[in-house]
Amino acid sequence: MNGESLLAGIRVLDLTNVLSGPFATVHLALLGAEVIKIENPAGGDLARKLGCVPGFNRKLMGTSYLAQNANKKSMTLNLKTPEGKEIFRTLVKGADVLVENFRPDVMKRLGLAYDVLAGINPRLIYCAISGFGQTGPDALKPAYDQIIQGLSGEMAINGDERLHPLRSGFPVCDTVGGLNAAFAVMAALYGRERTGEGQFIDVALLDSIMPLMGWVVANLMIGGQQPVLMGNENFTAAPSGVFRTRDGYINIAANKQEQWESVADVLGLPELKADARFRERDDRKKNRKELTPLLEEKLMQGETAAWVEKLNDSDVPAGAILTLEGAVHQPQVAHRDAFATVAVPGIGDLRVFNLTAKFSKTPARVTAPPPALGEHTRDLLGEIGYTEEDVSRLKEAGVV
Repeated sequence: MNGESLLAGIRVLDLTNVLSGPFATVHLALLGAEVIKIENPAGGDLARKLGCVPGFNRKLMGTSYLAQNANKKSMTLNLKTPEGKEIFRTLVKGADVLVENFRPDVMKRLGLAYDVLAGINPRLIYCAISGFGQTGPDALKPAYDQIIQGLSGEMAINGDERLHPLRSGFPVCDTVGGLNAAFAVMAALYGRERTGEGQFIDVALLDSIMPLMGWVVANLMIGGQQPVLMGNENFTAAPSGVFRTRDGYINIAANKQEQWESVADVLGLPELKADARFRERDDRKKNRKELTPLLEEKLMQGETAAWVEKLNDSDVPAGAILTLEGAVHQPQVAHRDAFATVAVPGIGDLRVFNLTAKFSKTPARVTAPPPALGEHTRDLLGEIGYTEEDVSRLKEAGVV
């Protein structure tokens, strides 16, 4: 198996749009699965029109789309037409996985619900991603990432007393929902190896974000402690958070007693180690507002890079706070091959995400650019017996 893609031979029908679903399926595509985007002929995935480059949007290759659709194929198919449904059912016969992120009633209304498709292919793994799940009092409500951020409590624990509630700077609920779905599909594929049977997977964005708040939720549900709005401070330790330097800011995470003592020594403040306000962990947490100015007075006498080096040399976790541009171009990110260069026809060479998990025997890689809308329709229809004349007729009828 050395060198072969981990999911070679696995076919995925991807009916997803925008972020949560495409983020799930791009992980499967990078692992070597054949991921076929089934897109409506009238514009396809909405993300094709979303992004900061209007010219790309007009080409239906928006930056939002380009970010999570490498290694996939695109096939246009109108699932509201009888022939479109017939073609889709034929594709299901040879598929291993189906992923969709419609509202829970959409596939049922199309006559393509899991029970119907499982009758065609009992080995099919069907993953449905939605805001609230397939059942329950809120199941049919519309949901975007920001709605879930608010309903999950995630916005309520961000910020400080001045800026609150506070939305995460990227669509964290959509993204983690996609990761949850990819994880679930991989588990179901493993289970199918033992049982020979597929199954239905119900992934909700609201459910998916909850475990990410584990410590905060545990403090509330187990310890009875309400979350405290602390901005850039770490509620578990002090000094642990963001501090000013001469030329910017630095993150310091002195979460252990010996790390705190090293911070005091590196900053030339050894007397603070014996100060009753700061001697023990819980005392420092209670008196962090008194401690921070004392540390910043010293930190502002030097530059961030120098302090990072001195603190790291003393086994204290510390790091600069980079701009996004600085972050994506830092040497460690380059060393880890977090991005790959891919040539996109009509656009040029672009940097897109690689799989961030590194496999020693089955490395994942970007092998193809995000596809143009319907780029593979003719080839895929040809595989299941449709002629060029058939394809032309289907196009005329608005089926593809």
